[in-house]
Amino acid sequence: MTGTQKINRFFLIATAPFLGMLFWLLFLPLDIQLPDPEPQPENVSLPETAPLAATLDKAAQDAAYIRASIRKVYSLYNQSANAMTAMLRTAAAAAARPGILFDSRISARLGAPIGQVNSDNISLKLYSFQEDAYHGYALKVDMKTDKAMKMVLGEDKIGGSETTLNAASRYGAVAGVNAGGFADAGGKRYPLSTTILNGKYVYGFEPSFDNLCFIGISADRKLIGGRFYKQSELDKLKPSFGATFVPILLQGGQKQDIPDPWLTSPRRAPRTVVANFRNDQLLFIVTDGYNENGNSGATLPELQDKLISLGAVDAYNLDGGGSSSLVFNGRVINHPSDNGRLRPLATHFLFFK
Repeated sequence: MTGTQKINRFFLIATAPFLGMLFWLLFLPLDIQLPDPEPQPENVSLPETAPLAATLDKAAQDAAYIRASIRKVYSLYNQSANAMTAMLRTAAAAAARPGILFDSRISARLGAPIGQVNSDNISLKLYSFQEDAYHGYALKVDMKTDKAMKMVLGEDKIGGSETTLNAASRYGAVAGVNAGGFADAGGKRYPLSTTILNGKYVYGFEPSFDNLCFIGISADRKLIGGRFYKQSELDKLKPSFGATFVPILLQGGQKQDIPDPWLTSPRRAPRTVVANFRNDQLLFIVTDGYNENGNSGATLPELQDKLISLGAVDAYNLDGGGSSSLVFNGRVINHPSDNGRLRPLATHFLFFK
């Protein structure tokens, strides 16, 4: 077998399977069913445009109605808001009216204020007035917060003393008035009897004696005072601070009997008294006097009459004579009887803007 024959034989053997597969496919009967094409509709109709236009018209009408309703509601809201604002203004004016009438009544009896301070913390009005037998000053106090008023010890210590002007300056107070009495011992000046500072007794409770009374401010910013023989009686009033002196001048708008020594020894003198009104505002009155000889200043019965004429409810006498001190906006307002100088004291009431 030649080389050519060998090559032909090799290719014949290699292609034999493929040739067999080809002959098999040629003679295999096939029956393939193709799907019939979908029949095409002869007439195609589009939706009518009239109902669509009607729908669009109704939507436009609804939108217009909604817009009109919103405008109407907005207009009513503005009217209601304006009416509410007017009502609030009217209510605020009505709420302020009693205070305005009250101040007008005070001014009718004391004259126009010679000084005033008004803030979110406190409202102060200072008056100067002249009576037939004495000249005085009145400080009306409306405490709006717990920070409006406090009592301090002289030099911030038991036994210390300083003038009301100095205490007010140290604390940055806008005004100050002398507070309770004192007792001197060993070169020091101690607060008299029961004294409360920041809700605590300075050196314990002492039952009232010799007509002494406690005068202070409660935790709810109200004037409290009177004679107390048990600590529980005073504690019920929740005192925040206070001092002691004598005597009680008014209770419930009624004059109280004044002990004989205080009617005559001295009869007239520089005085400091504190009172309250039915709206819980406070009134401090400080009167001038040349000295403590009893020939100048006011009598306590005169001050009782003055307080009643102003509508005071409760009133108490504070330390007087050379102790009477009234400071306002950094100035001494009264005329101190100790040769024109303020006396160093153990306790002071201070007021803060």
